[in-house]
Amino acid sequence: MLKLKFYNFDAVSSTNDKAKEFALEGKYNLAITAKKQLKGRGRFNRSWSSNLGGLYMTLVLKEKDLDKSKYLTLIATISVAKSIKDICSLEAKVKWPNDVLIEDKKACGILTELIHGKGTYELVGIGLNVNNSGFPNSIKNEATSLKIASGRKFDAGKLSKEIIKNFSKLYICYQNKKYGKIIDLWKSYSHTLGKKVMAKTLNGDFIGEAIGVDKDCSLILKLETGELKTIIEADIFVV
Repeated sequence: MLKLKFYNFDAVSSTNDKAKEFALEGKYNLAITAKKQLKGRGRFNRSWSSNLGGLYMTLVLKEKDLDKSKYLTLIATISVAKSIKDICSLEAKVKWPNDVLIEDKKACGILTELIHGKGTYELVGIGLNVNNSGFPNSIKNEATSLKIASGRKFDAGKLSKEIIKNFSKLYICYQNKKYGKIIDLWKSYSHTLGKKVMAKTLNGDFIGEAIGVDKDCSLILKLETGELKTIIEADIFVV
C-alpha cells in the first residue's frame, strides 16, 4: 500500500492547488485533504461545487512514465467506484474519462495534472460528493451524493482510506506496466461502453457506439458510417 503523508485542511482554494505547492518543493507521496474548496475545479478549468460534506483529496506522486499517466485517471475512478460499492453498498459506474456515476448522476470527478519542478509529479485530484445535500441550480439535475442516493451519512475519512487502499493495489499494476489488467477492470465498471454517445471535442461532435478503450486510454467510437474514431479528449453524452 502507498505510504502517504496526510495534510488535512479546513479550507483551500483547491486540493490540487495546495498539492502543487508541495510538488514544486519536491515533496511527494502525499495526500492533501480539505473539508471544503473555495475554488474547486474540474477539467477545462470548470468550477466544481465543493461545499462542506464532500471528500476533496489530491494525491501527489512522483511520475516517470509520462506517456502512460492517463492510466492514473482510470485507476482513480475504479478505486472510487469500488470503495462506494464496498462501503456504501451502492452501484457506482465509471464514465470515460474521469467521472463516477450513481444512478446515471455524477457523484465524483477526477482531475489529474502533471507538475514539473525539481522532478515530475502527478496530482490525482478526487472530488466525491459524500454527505452533500444540495447543489447549485446549474447542476442539480446531473449531480448526486452518497447521502442523496442512499439516505445515509458516511464517514469521509473512512472513504478516503478505502479509496487509497484500492488505488494502491492498482498503482502496483501501473508501476509494473500491467496496463491490460487496469483496462479490463475499468471495463467491468464502465457506464460508457456499449452505449450510443456523442463526443464533443474541440474538432467537432462525433456520434457513435463506444466500443472500447485503447492502450493510450482513448475512447474508441464506431461511427454510424462504420468508421472507427479515436477520441483523445472530449465530453461524453449518452444519446
